[in-house]
Amino acid sequence: MNYNFLDLIQRSKRGKFKIYIGMSAGVGKTYRMLQEAHSLLKNGIDVKIGYIETHNRKETHALLDGLPTIPRRSLFYKGKELNEMDLNAILTIHPEVVIVDELAHTNIEGSKNEKRWQDVVDILNAGINVISAVNIQHIESINEEAQKISGAEIKERVPDSVLLMADEVVNIDLTADELISRLKEGKIYDANKVPTALSNFFQSDKILQLRELALKEVARQVVRKIDTEIPKTIRQRQEVFLACISTRDTSAKMIIRKTARLAAYYNSKWILLYVQTPNESMEKIKLDLQRHLINNFKLATELGAEVIKLKHDDVAEAMLETIEKYNITTLCLGKPEFSWWKLFMGKALFENLLQKIENKDVDIVILS
Repeated sequence: MNYNFLDLIQRSKRGKFKIYIGMSAGVGKTYRMLQEAHSLLKNGIDVKIGYIETHNRKETHALLDGLPTIPRRSLFYKGKELNEMDLNAILTIHPEVVIVDELAHTNIEGSKNEKRWQDVVDILNAGINVISAVNIQHIESINEEAQKISGAEIKERVPDSVLLMADEVVNIDLTADELISRLKEGKIYDANKVPTALSNFFQSDKILQLRELALKEVARQVVRKIDTEIPKTIRQRQEVFLACISTRDTSAKMIIRKTARLAAYYNSKWILLYVQTPNESMEKIKLDLQRHLINNFKLATELGAEVIKLKHDDVAEAMLETIEKYNITTLCLGKPEFSWWKLFMGKALFENLLQKIENKDVDIVILS
């Protein structure tokens, strides 16, 4: 994005947030953050290292020379001494800019916050500017898709709402060939790990797909900035998305994530609707289904949704009422074999719903 981060800092006393996004480890996110730290330091900005993970990469580690670092704090966990970013020290020292690597990191048990991105929110709220980095597969709504591509489980995730807080999002891009060359040259992992990496994650087809995800995500952020910062002479339709799930939807998480992606793309509000029919009262559904439902509500909330729970005899009628009440522009449903469609098929009310949606200029998106 064509922003000068130095100008952003000088124009405002609020904490500004810059995120470097990469398709995988080794593309150079940490390297670029350290380069920028040197540049800010030369321009008289009080910049300090809050947390950096160089992974013993020589070129990256060399850039630490000359950069002031806030010491990490030591914690004992399960009999081992571990180091963690010192949030309190950063807030006390209060530099103009702090570099915080590994945004998706899970903090050691006993820390103030569970996640490092929550530490970053505290730092920003204190008026300190933050430069951070994350890999595309750690973004919550992309996580599942990235896991399918890479074949590796990714447990540490960052909510999409954190990206929406960013004033500047920059993609660190390499071609698949360039990244694989860096790996073979020993610039990413130790030599003994290279053959395993080449046979697993670092394959051209996987890298290309993850690269596409990263490029699309940064493009979405650019669109969001345009929508929020450039005045509109003609007001466009304000999109509001409604995703609908039931207790028994096996693909509820997919519906939630895809609706969140659509809403993020349009920088729009979205709602998750659950209709509790008499057959789905808490006394009648199993505990595992209740837990499944609660987890889906939690995921939707993390991805920025307003969760609405209604008790109603008729699911379709409840949906229609919600569409009218919240001025929904797009209704997101699972594909035909999902339970929602089974509830509708053969009912005249479904045809009435479609007619009323058409009159209200409401789109229906079938999520595959």
